[in-house]
Amino acid sequence: MKVFGSSGTRGVANEELTPEFVLRVAKAAGTAWDVDRIAIARDTRHTGRMLADAAASGIVSTGTDVDRLGVLPTPGAQFYAEREGVPTIVITASHNPPQYNGVKLVGSDGVELAIDDLERIEEALLAESFEVAPWDETGRNRDVDGVRRDYIDELCSAVDRERIAEGDLTVALDPGHGAGSLVSPEFFRELGCRVITVNGQADGHFPGRDPEPVPDNLEDLGRLVRATDADVGIAHDGDADRAIFFDETGEYVEGDATLAALAAAELEPGDTTVSAVNVSQRLVDVVNDIGASIELTPIGSTNIITRIEELEVNGRRVPVAGEGNGGIFFPGFRLSRDGAFTAARFLELVADQSVSNLVEPYGGYANVRRNIEYDSTAERDAMIDAAANQAKTSDAELNTRDGYRLDHGDAWVLARPSGTEPLVRIYAEARDSSRAEELAGDMYRALAEAKNDA
Repeated sequence: MKVFGSSGTRGVANEELTPEFVLRVAKAAGTAWDVDRIAIARDTRHTGRMLADAAASGIVSTGTDVDRLGVLPTPGAQFYAEREGVPTIVITASHNPPQYNGVKLVGSDGVELAIDDLERIEEALLAESFEVAPWDETGRNRDVDGVRRDYIDELCSAVDRERIAEGDLTVALDPGHGAGSLVSPEFFRELGCRVITVNGQADGHFPGRDPEPVPDNLEDLGRLVRATDADVGIAHDGDADRAIFFDETGEYVEGDATLAALAAAELEPGDTTVSAVNVSQRLVDVVNDIGASIELTPIGSTNIITRIEELEVNGRRVPVAGEGNGGIFFPGFRLSRDGAFTAARFLELVADQSVSNLVEPYGGYANVRRNIEYDSTAERDAMIDAAANQAKTSDAELNTRDGYRLDHGDAWVLARPSGTEPLVRIYAEARDSSRAEELAGDMYRALAEAKNDA
């Protein structure tokens, strides 16, 4: 796909992602979907209203009515799409920096569009084959109130509230100024938790931290856990479809360890889980111990969703899936990443034991992640060629499903271009931190040298 990547389409607002472009995407979606009504939601980004207005204009021009949902977590928009049976456009750049925005397309079943459906809309967009209604048949806008409240009610009914309440938990929460700031504090309080927040006000400039919930951005949350003697720290990204955790000592918990702990609680022998090519050995160990199986896809929620749907059509049970970035699926609830729901399922486990005890069996691995920015296609291609050359000169087992993953048996390293930012991402994992640093450093130096020579 040229436009829609692994998680929609994104770019710097008003430069790459302009109102004109979003209007055309909306016209293509309105044409391809051919329905009476489409919903629009957005996260808190400063440019969100501008781009939501553009999307609404494009939709009504095709003769389709628009439900304006306002600021809402992406999983909340998916809840509305499924409940009402209407496809939905979400204006969000998820974890990207404040200057970015994006467009994510959700079907009337509440699930992000699969690759085939995205390609159909992309074809209409690139060919500009839009169906435009006569002036007196254009659609209408209507504001829809109360969706956040309804979404919270659904979440409360889907988890074990009594078990969580009996844990008498104190939650330190960092919604990162994103859409989760309007849902998660209230939701966790209704689960019987004491909630203390940092970066809790909705603000599309993200003054307290960047939206991506990675350790360097979450130092305030670690301090808040320690200062308040909280049982757990929880952080979201900009549209709250991810959840990252801190333990009761204020230490960051690797997302891969969280996924492994949740998978261990959900999987049964014969089940299947789905993850991406940067999967941690932690999850592989859980799968092997239980007698389940694992399927790997290219990185990105769209790819994981597509594979889960294929497996379920063939009668395979997939109770949990996801990536170590905090984006976890519980398909029995809804085939969507939901940061608030994931956090609540984690709280069910924490109600019976400390976070550190819960994730302790999934320690023993060190993870290193590095990014290299590029300014041109030539620089990106040079770095990918360098990764290929690293693979050629290595005796590691090679996986090229998404980028270049070199598996050395005791450790692995992966280099791949980001689907949402002008970056090449490097991931490494090993039992020993120096080994992980070595593998990531070797790959980084090779790619940096190639970029400089491009």
